Amino acid sequence: MPIDKTFDAFRIELRSRDHAPPHFHVVGPDFHALIAIRDLQVLRGTITRRALAEVAAWAGGRHDELMAEWRRLNERD
Repeated sequence: MPIDKTFDAFRIELRSRDHAPPHFHVVGPDFHALIAIRDLQVLRGTITRRALAEVAAWAGGRHDELMAEWRRLNERD
């Protein structure tokens, strides 16, 4: 099952058929950012400081899980 985590004001999505580098989307009412799985840096878009802190706290211990799911969703034949 794809990782799709919902917080109070935003959600985290890993999408299939997505582009490299491995990342996830953080979607809120007023922002949308792509966050690198490797180092949790913002690749593109905007995000509030508060949301980024919550994302980092959640994703910090899930690197292997996030990478495994990103690879599963984005396997190329």
